Amino acid sequence: MTTMTPIGRVLVVDDDRALRHALAALLQDAGYQTEQAADGPAALATLERQSVDCMLLDIGLPGMSGLDVLARAREAASPPRIVMMTADDTPDVLLRSLQGQAHAFVRKPFPPARIVDIVNDVRRASAAASLPIEVVSASADWLELVAPCSLEMAERVQDFVMQLDARLPDDVRESVAQAFRELLSNAVEWGGRLDPTRTVRIACLRSKRMLLYRISDPGDGFDINRLAHAAISNADDDPLRHDRVRQDMGLRPGGLGLVMTRALVDELIYNEKRNEVVLVKYLD
Repeated sequence: MTTMTPIGRVLVVDDDRALRHALAALLQDAGYQTEQAADGPAALATLERQSVDCMLLDIGLPGMSGLDVLARAREAASPPRIVMMTADDTPDVLLRSLQGQAHAFVRKPFPPARIVDIVNDVRRASAAASLPIEVVSASADWLELVAPCSLEMAERVQDFVMQLDARLPDDVRESVAQAFRELLSNAVEWGGRLDPTRTVRIACLRSKRMLLYRISDPGDGFDINRLAHAAISNADDDPLRHDRVRQDMGLRPGGLGLVMTRALVDELIYNEKRNEVVLVKYLD
């Protein structure tokens, strides 16, 4: 009988025995080797005995909070990528998870099968996706971050930021998410040149009547005229050449998405150098 080599090792930490076993079984079926722990001390003891690639960590553990486990686990010589799980829908736990350098955050209840997709994404992420995010301010009304310029890091930041707006109407949340994703991606690609040694600064401000997002890149990622021109200027040559070159470089094709963000929000305001943009969405 042939024994398959596990594609990775996952530690599932949750005091809910049924959920813990269900998640472990799903991950084992997907090819992962799993370990389980019902509380914080048991999880840390497991990490001392062996390394794991990913840890699924419940926040509401008995005795020792999952957030305390996160802090201790991050001190390890080779810390695992950590996905926080919680039924608490308040911004505080999300912000504290971000401060603790959690890789991702998922709210309960969730379809158990979804956890396989999450772990797959975490396992496949490059080293740049796990670089630390500097948290300048972590209040629900004013979140400000400085993040390395990689697209995977941009995806992590967007996931955290958009979960702060989980209570907004779906149409508002989706339009803001799409605009924020496009602006942040262009800052990382065009301004930061996908160089993780360079950083992009993101501020997210919320009031009862308005959402405001400010993104500052280290280059000129918001020069819409240049980006739009780059997307269409090769029509007399090979119409696909520009996009093929960008894809070979690991970049998304074109700059027209940045132009279309104007239709998704109420205001886009650029500074003189076109390396900083403010996105505004007014709330009813």
